[in-house]
Amino acid sequence: MNANRRGFLKGSLAASTLVSMGASTVPGFLTQSARAASAAKSNDRVLVVIQLIGGNDGLNTVIPHKNDGYSKARRALRLPSGQIHKVTDEIGLHPSMGEMAKLVESGHAAILQGVGYPNPDRSHFRSMEIWETAKLEYGALETGWLGRLLDANPTLSGSDIPGLHVGTRSLALALKAKKTEVPSLATLEQYRLQLGGDVATKREVRDALERVAKLDRPAADPLLGFIRRSTLAAYDSSKKLESLDQQSSKKASYPDFGLAKRLELIAQIIKAGFGTRIYYTSLDGFDTHANQLGSHAALLNQLSDSVAAFHRDLTAAGHGDRVATLTFSEFGRRVAENASAGTDHGAAAPLFVVGPVAKAGLIGAHPSFDDLDDGDFKFHTDFRRVYASMLDEWLGCPAAAVVGNGFAPLDLFKKG
Repeated sequence: MNANRRGFLKGSLAASTLVSMGASTVPGFLTQSARAASAAKSNDRVLVVIQLIGGNDGLNTVIPHKNDGYSKARRALRLPSGQIHKVTDEIGLHPSMGEMAKLVESGHAAILQGVGYPNPDRSHFRSMEIWETAKLEYGALETGWLGRLLDANPTLSGSDIPGLHVGTRSLALALKAKKTEVPSLATLEQYRLQLGGDVATKREVRDALERVAKLDRPAADPLLGFIRRSTLAAYDSSKKLESLDQQSSKKASYPDFGLAKRLELIAQIIKAGFGTRIYYTSLDGFDTHANQLGSHAALLNQLSDSVAAFHRDLTAAGHGDRVATLTFSEFGRRVAENASAGTDHGAAAPLFVVGPVAKAGLIGAHPSFDDLDDGDFKFHTDFRRVYASMLDEWLGCPAAAVVGNGFAPLDLFKKG
């Protein structure tokens, strides 16, 4: 073992007791992104994806409250017309979605109706695979749609890893890639460098880490290189993360929801100037087979208030026109309620896009109650066209390499 390697291992192993290595690629990613951001254009666009896990009941989210089909199918779950936030005379949002309704009224939110895919699968796992891979055939689980985006566009943000998963769940299949490593971040504190002891001890450790930075890394020694990069990344980015913590007193007001906290973290990273272009998070609990009214109302309230706070925060900081937020769920629920005051797995459903949309409010017709597929709404807009819009129209990246040919983008965003 050469002297450099011995010295490095000794220093890095000693420092490892002070460095959180649980997801050591995250600090590296943040450091690289911060450096890239200085060279990035000020109008580089960001995509934030929120996955609604469990199958959101679209019919009680975007409600055709004046349609006889709704009142016939939903006797226990029917929501009073007078409580619904009207989008048109015929259709409105759930009573708990007042903040989302305000985004629609102010021209910042679009509601895409009837989104799905051919021959819908009503299994949670299979349908999530389809949405997350943008592939309908079995065995297409090697990469996700956003993972392929990052692989095909390695310089999307000037960073080696331009995507970030935010949350405590495992990395979403949507972000799985062949060549690009997408880290997962739960809190800023999780990845901060912890330097204990007195001032002299802290200085000694910092000096040791600085010495590591000056060592040559043998090209044929990948393990050594990995440990070195991990240690230095944690050290470098901890200083940047400290600056994010210091900004907390100036942060916008967010509701006390888990999703809101995750979006707040994303907003902090965006406002701090990191070059990340893709963010992914989720909200679980939408599998409402029984006693749906209360739980569904709480989930939609969390979604609505959290997204609205996120949009206000970014707009106040001057980033509102460069961030688009997309929500989706693996399927909707059946049109008819079940005997347990809940709903079972369905098919087509609405989704939301928040940001500088070309047209706020409803896009596409509400699916017909008179033309159902085994009790479920039929889709009229393939979700891969929505993805194509996010890729081609929003991020400026060719969509065909990600979702395949034949999926024309929708006209979702303002031009210029």
